[in-house]
Amino acid sequence: MGFIKEFKEFALKGSVIDLAIGIVIGAAFNKIVGSLVDDIITPAILTPALKAAHLTNLSDLVIPGTMIKYGNFISTIIAFVITAFALFLFIKAINKIKRKKDAAPPALTKDQELLTEIRDSLKKD
Repeated sequence: MGFIKEFKEFALKGSVIDLAIGIVIGAAFNKIVGSLVDDIITPAILTPALKAAHLTNLSDLVIPGTMIKYGNFISTIIAFVITAFALFLFIKAINKIKRKKDAAPPALTKDQELLTEIRDSLKKD
């Protein structure tokens, strides 16, 4: 019975649940970024190059005579850069919020110092 109880405590810890939620949100975010890259950014940036190569889709970019699809590779690199940039902005915003919380309180004024001393002396008595 101890093993089951120990597993239950582990599985229901906040960190495990937070990790599971993060993975689900990350998967959904990945779909959004994939769509952004495949449906908006890649066509906007690479349309002239695709037209010059007489192609309609980035995945059609292959090295002639091989099965090497460097177009898919380019799309994956673009998706990675966008995802990394979005995470950078997200972490930067979180760090900014944390810094505001961790900022030292302003120094006490003379009146506040005197009131603090009075309070502390009253506590002693």
